[in-house]
Amino acid sequence: MIRIREDLTPRSLEPKVKALFESSARKIKSLDSSWRPENGAPVFTIDGKYTSRGWTEWTQGFQFGAEILQFDATGEKAFLDAGRAHTVAYMASHVSHIGVHDHGFNNVSTYGNLLRLMNEGRVAEDPNERNFYELALKISGAVQAARWTNIAGGGGYVYSFNGPHSLFVDTIRSLRALAVAHQLGHALMGENDMRISLLDRLFKHAEATARYAVYYGEGRDTYDVRGRTAHESIFNTNDGNYRCPNSQQGYSPFSTWTRGLAWAMLGFAEQLEFLASRGDKSLEPTLRKAAEATCDFYIENTPIDGIPYWDTGAPQLHKLGDWAGKTADPFNPFEPVDSSAAAIAAQGLLRLGKYLGNKKYTQAGLTVCDTLFADPYLSTDATHRGLILHAVYHRPNGWDRAPAADGVPRGEACMWGDYHAREVALYLLREIEQKPYLTFWSKQK
Repeated sequence: MIRIREDLTPRSLEPKVKALFESSARKIKSLDSSWRPENGAPVFTIDGKYTSRGWTEWTQGFQFGAEILQFDATGEKAFLDAGRAHTVAYMASHVSHIGVHDHGFNNVSTYGNLLRLMNEGRVAEDPNERNFYELALKISGAVQAARWTNIAGGGGYVYSFNGPHSLFVDTIRSLRALAVAHQLGHALMGENDMRISLLDRLFKHAEATARYAVYYGEGRDTYDVRGRTAHESIFNTNDGNYRCPNSQQGYSPFSTWTRGLAWAMLGFAEQLEFLASRGDKSLEPTLRKAAEATCDFYIENTPIDGIPYWDTGAPQLHKLGDWAGKTADPFNPFEPVDSSAAAIAAQGLLRLGKYLGNKKYTQAGLTVCDTLFADPYLSTDATHRGLILHAVYHRPNGWDRAPAADGVPRGEACMWGDYHAREVALYLLREIEQKPYLTFWSKQK
């Protein structure tokens, strides 16, 4: 269980936040100098060098979004110029990509961040540039919303790249694409010019995720523990009925893959904020119940310093003894930690704490950041292109580098972990500097 630090404040973390962005600048420049577009999007490091992994190109937006976040944090225009140029040159295919559920990751991290900066006055107003960003975001949201499966009872969900039967828990954070496109006044046009509300699909997907991907300790099955999540929920597409939980990147359907848990924590918290900004409380009880349950589970089932192991049911965790009652050990010979899950979860805790005015969640988020932004997680090694070490991508498939004979991955970084560490650090930096609250959406002044 996380030992929540009551003494921490955003201000007390300022030296670590500044150190993170200092290291981040070097990492971004190093990656930019070595990356070759023909090799595909960088995904995770091997021996400190970013490599690609042909599955889906879901990490490209994190690569270029990192440059935009770096400008946001430091004001160094070279990073803005690079992020803008790379977005124009390489992100168009992601806008119209009909084969993935990752539009909120790729396109809100690039086009969305650029539009937000223009809305905030950080980037000079340019009508043509604005129209370019807005058009990309409108199309992206509609394309993601078109990946739709109706389910029994009138609901539905944006289906994963596995196919129409598959609801992924991570897509709750990718709903940002639908939210931004709807805010821009866009809709998905269907057969016979039927206008399909992107907000309605956001609502239905969030409801389906809260109902089927999150557990509440209400006797749903033998393994119903409050706040636990399933990576994948399987449906019968013939009749729309739910069939069972499943897992792609976790240990099993009945254990909790901690990065999926973290996606849920952050996704539900952000949607609470977004809908509140619209004065819409209709889905608030559902989103709040899911956000509180998942955040509580994370606090209760993570080691005392806030860094989780990759799955709470990982088969060799028992060999670590009371693993949740001591500091996480990324160098242990049995199971890897996942620092990328911590980077995502920290922001979910901070946002939920802010939304509810609940100090427990806020202090838990600060506790995670305090650990994550320091050794052995923050990389300051100039020869290593990753920013946050000890991340895990796909443990069941064995994709992660394990440097020792024990076969346990360690010492490497990933695009989403690095991006979300920068994002939560920027969140804190804005709090420290009393700048506008960081959201994925914004309106033109």
